[in-house]
Amino acid sequence: MLQFLEKIARTALVAVASIGLFVLSCSRQKSAPKWQPQNSGVTASFRGLSAASSNVAWVTGTQGTVLRTIDGGESWQKSAVPGADSLDFRDVEAFDTKTALLMSAGTGEASRIYRTDDGGQSWQLLYTNTLANGFFDGMAFWDREHGMLYGDPIDGKMFVMTTADGGFTWQRVPPDALPEMNAGEYGFAASGTGIAVSDTASVWIGTGGAAARVFYSHDRGQNWAVAETPLISGEASTGIFSIAFADAQNGIVVGGDYQQPNATTATVARSTDGGQSWQLVESGAPVSFRSAVAYLPGTGGPQLVAVGSHGASYSTDGGATWIDLGEAGYHALSIDPDGKSIWAAGGEGRIAKLTGFGRKVIDEVERKVNQMMDDGKGKDD
Repeated sequence: MLQFLEKIARTALVAVASIGLFVLSCSRQKSAPKWQPQNSGVTASFRGLSAASSNVAWVTGTQGTVLRTIDGGESWQKSAVPGADSLDFRDVEAFDTKTALLMSAGTGEASRIYRTDDGGQSWQLLYTNTLANGFFDGMAFWDREHGMLYGDPIDGKMFVMTTADGGFTWQRVPPDALPEMNAGEYGFAASGTGIAVSDTASVWIGTGGAAARVFYSHDRGQNWAVAETPLISGEASTGIFSIAFADAQNGIVVGGDYQQPNATTATVARSTDGGQSWQLVESGAPVSFRSAVAYLPGTGGPQLVAVGSHGASYSTDGGATWIDLGEAGYHALSIDPDGKSIWAAGGEGRIAKLTGFGRKVIDEVERKVNQMMDDGKGKDD
C-alpha cells in the first residue's frame, strides 16, 4: 500500500512539475522552445524527414538529395542515389542507422521507391510507377516489414499499395475496396505525412483540393471508410496536408491554403473516435498554414509540434491551443520514437532541431522529482 501511494505521489509531482515547466518556458523567453539551425551544406528544398533515434535522422528533397546524421546533427553526410539527380524525394522512412526507404514524387516513372541497408553507400531501386497519371504522395510503416503507400487517384479511386517485406515488393489495394474520390480531390506530397498509422493495423490518409476528407482503414487496407473534415477546401491549394494519430482513437489534421499561408481559417481539426468524425479547432492562438504535424511520443497525446512554410507552433493540450514558435518556415517534421529529438526541414537546405521541448525536458523533470522523493524518504527514515 505504501509503495502504491508513493507511486501516486511521484506521478502527481511529475505532472505538476511538467505543467509548471511549460508555463515557465512560455513566460521566460530564454527558456522557451526554440529552433537550433543545422548546417546541411546543401541548397535543396527538403520535404522528406525521418528520425530513427535521438541521434539518427534522414532528410531528403529535390535534385535527388539525401542526407543523414548519426550524431544528433553535429554533422550531415550526403548520399548519392544512382540515376536520381532529377528526382524529388518527398518522403523517407528510416528504420535505423543503416536502413531507410526513399519515395520520389512525380508523374509517371518519376515516382519511385528505393532502399538502402548500408547507410546510403548503395541503393536498390525497388519499384517504379508505370501508370502514366500515377503520382506518389507518401508512405508510412507499422513496423520494419509492413507499410503502405498512397498516391493521387487513378480513374476516381485513390492509388494505394501495401508491402509486407520492408518495401521489396508491393501489392496494389484493389480499387473496388476504396471509396470514390470527388472530382478534383487528391493528396498532397508536401511532407510525407499525409498518411498516418497506429497500433498494428489502422491507417488514415488526408486529402485536399475539392474536398478535405480522411480515408481510413482498421485492417491494413482491406476495408475502407471516408469521413468529412471541416478544414478549408474547394481550391487546388487547400485541404489536409498532414495527419497524425496519438493512438487508435485520437488524431489531428492540419493544412490550410498554401497560396495564402498566413490565413488562419479552418486549418486544424481533431478526432477522438478513430477518424470517424472531426471537430474544428477554433479557440486558442490562431494557426496559419501547416504542412506537417506530429505528436510527442510518451505524452499520451497532449503535446504536438506543427510546421509550415511561414511558421511553426507547439501545443501542450492535444491541439486545442497553440503557442507560436516563430516565423521560420519548414516543410517537414519528424520526432524520434523516444521523443528526444524533434527535427524540421524546409527550403534552401534548412534543417533545424527544436530545443527546450520534448522527452529530454520531461525526463529531467522526472529525474528531479524522483530525487526529491528519495531525499525526503531518506530523511523520514
